[in-house]
Amino acid sequence: MPEIVASLPVLTLVAVLAYALGSVPFGVVITRALGLGDLRSIGSGNIGATNVLRTGNKAAALATLLLDAAKGGMAVVIARYAVGEDAAQLAGLAAFLGHLYPVWLRFKGGKGVATFLGILLALAWPAGLAACATWAVAALIWRISSLAALMAAAFSGLWLFVFDQGRMLALVFVLTVLVYVRHWANIQRLKAGTEPKIGAKRA
Repeated sequence: MPEIVASLPVLTLVAVLAYALGSVPFGVVITRALGLGDLRSIGSGNIGATNVLRTGNKAAALATLLLDAAKGGMAVVIARYAVGEDAAQLAGLAAFLGHLYPVWLRFKGGKGVATFLGILLALAWPAGLAACATWAVAALIWRISSLAALMAAAFSGLWLFVFDQGRMLALVFVLTVLVYVRHWANIQRLKAGTEPKIGAKRA
């Protein structure tokens, strides 16, 4: 953990603003803007890029992926340069919680994978790139987005050690636990062998 230097009012403001940024549901906004319907009534009902892909619009899915990652990364970068490293880690956590539990959607948000990776890239880009590579390799081998996400999150702590970024381990551990909590239903389907593959549509 970094040394806490910023004052409580400043950190509180950072947390509120980062949560607001993280809570923007880009998947819902993009699908509505393109006339693809309400994302929450499509496929799994999730607001992330994997479910956007089930609409058949790859460009919309890519835009959702990039914007969900960017909002987490931007929260970290802005807080780091405006306040400091203590605020950067808090902003990452707050933005992640905003994506998972957005006030605009009655606290029913996404599973946080893209936002998690965006935060990690901003906090420690070598570890972030390694986590992205972990996701890509797992997705290429098994073609299951949730499994790739779980593996990327699970290995993120290892990548922090490899790249000597242990001061971020506590935050990334919390984010990883939240990723697993949000993927609980996916984990059960993985155990049952019924988890859909990337690009497959769900009734």
